[in-house]
Amino acid sequence: MTGATRTTTPRPARARSWWGWGWADAHPDDAECMAMGALLPGTLARPLPVPRTSDLRIGRPAVEAPRSLARTVTADPAVRAAHAMGKAYRDVVRALRGRPGRIPDLVAHPADGREVADLLEWAGEHGVAVVPFGGGSSVSGGVEYRGDAHRAVLSLDLTAMDRVLEVDAAGRAARIQAGALGPALEDQLRPHGLTLRHFPQSFEFSTLGGWLATRAGGHYATGRTHIDDFVQSLRVVTPAGAGTSWRLPASGAGPSPDRLFLGSEGALGIITEAWMRVQERPRHKASTAVSFASFGAALEAVRAIAGSDLAPANCRLLDAGEAALAGASRDGSAVLVLGFESADSPVEARLTQAVDLARAHGGREDASRDGGPGNGGGPGGAPGAVDAWRSAFLRMPYLRDGLARMGAVVETFETAATWDRVPALIDAVRTEVGAAALKATGHPATVNCRLTHVYPDGAAPYFTVLAAGRPGDEVAVWDHLKEVAGEVLHRHRATITHHHAVGRDHRPGYDRQRPDPFALALRAAKGALDPHGILNPGVLID
Repeated sequence: MTGATRTTTPRPARARSWWGWGWADAHPDDAECMAMGALLPGTLARPLPVPRTSDLRIGRPAVEAPRSLARTVTADPAVRAAHAMGKAYRDVVRALRGRPGRIPDLVAHPADGREVADLLEWAGEHGVAVVPFGGGSSVSGGVEYRGDAHRAVLSLDLTAMDRVLEVDAAGRAARIQAGALGPALEDQLRPHGLTLRHFPQSFEFSTLGGWLATRAGGHYATGRTHIDDFVQSLRVVTPAGAGTSWRLPASGAGPSPDRLFLGSEGALGIITEAWMRVQERPRHKASTAVSFASFGAALEAVRAIAGSDLAPANCRLLDAGEAALAGASRDGSAVLVLGFESADSPVEARLTQAVDLARAHGGREDASRDGGPGNGGGPGGAPGAVDAWRSAFLRMPYLRDGLARMGAVVETFETAATWDRVPALIDAVRTEVGAAALKATGHPATVNCRLTHVYPDGAAPYFTVLAAGRPGDEVAVWDHLKEVAGEVLHRHRATITHHHAVGRDHRPGYDRQRPDPFALALRAAKGALDPHGILNPGVLID
């Protein structure tokens, strides 16, 4: 077991957007916003101005941190504004309209677990709500405070705790602080020839602790699809004390302590570090795209591939609308993006087998195929449809914010269901959410679907909704479409979230999905671990 030396690649200084996704300099300019808006009847003639924190009314903090914590805590108005919300569409629109909600009174940047414990102790004594904050990329209302039950709100930003502390190369594991953003984490593992290989769309702007607290889905479309699969041990600080689970390859000793905190979104405790299973960096990669005239036939092809033992790293099916939006198809075809990778053996044969399964269901392979050694970031990189999809995948959140500036409603939501329910579920979402958007806005909406993760017994459909908004009332339209979508998912026994967490926005669906005895046990755990009720109030349980 060795201590890891922190080595990071120098990165150019860039400013994060306080109101929208990602980097401030990567957002569409006014001309691009207007060009996008012209494609959606009913949007604004000119984009809303980019909001400034200096235009917000930010009052004085309701509390002051004790002198012993002063080094850790700031009341800077701009920092507080940047910690008021996540990056969901409703968050972006509220910022554009100058209504970001309750802004935290203080923001803390603890350097270690001891400081986290001290902050929780102080907050409990003074009735201060504590909202954990990693990269701030939540799209489900998970990092904001709603209501007025607490006298003050502290945003607990863990990004100062961003080191890989130990690497066990023989055991393929690393002890990592929870505040490590995706790029910093990978930079520190790279000198050891290792990688966590977890690449959600928010990779640049989210932390290990955030992935753990939300049970985030990542790079792999099959097999190890969630961060859960990489966890070996967690250290958690709660108002009732701190604890660390044992490092074990497997255990049958009762309910898993890690499972209590995975997905708990900071409502039960603060994850401060974790031993994570890592792997050698892939040297062999191959990818291609397969087109289908029929989306139904494409679904059957994906089901066959998911049921095989091929285990593709990427198996992403885009319907015709989603493929056109990504530039992966212009002839009305559905497109399946396939990718394989390995650290020790070529993968071209597995890719060929998967393509053969797709051809048996009417698929036709893209003329170009990418293969060969490589150790890049996310899946695939072939020319043509695969390259177009990847570029659109990374650019899409910025385009969403540009459309929001034009008054459009842009919603994405995901779910998972068993194969016997998937076709009817997709049809129902397209029909019912589309009808609801037309009724709410007076304009037809686009409802696209893609499969992001696939399993032998089911799949994870991901939906994109594009519609004209009602100027000044965009959040109400978004909330209504969210409610309609939730009803469809519940009726088809599809989960309220596959990889975007529960937060506050998905809470009604989560309450209906979980069994009553489990809810009872969760409330009891909350009462025992957080007796003052300060940890992320309103998330998961009351």
